[in-house]
Amino acid sequence: MSAVAAHVLAPRLDPAAMRMVRDGVQMQGWHALALVLCGIWAPRGGRWAQAAGFAFALGILLFCGSVYAFAIGGLRLPLTAPAGGWLLMAGWALLGISALRVA
Repeated sequence: MSAVAAHVLAPRLDPAAMRMVRDGVQMQGWHALALVLCGIWAPRGGRWAQAAGFAFALGILLFCGSVYAFAIGGLRLPLTAPAGGWLLMAGWALLGISALRVA
């Protein structure tokens, strides 16, 4: 998505929309790393780590997808971004719980 934003979208979008896309790419990147961490941690973290991975995956889809839909197409998806944001936060909480349960 970063390459698409830089090479395809940058010439076509106004600066405000481009900032939204860049913010979405940043959130997607950080939470993709968290998703990889969940995969690595899952053998020790068990169901809590798996639930965190599910929350991250769905949160990325809803939050970043909503940001991209609005920035690129002007499509408003009510409550999608907040729901995705809550799932991303829940993913961090679940990942933390998985670490505490192993300790």
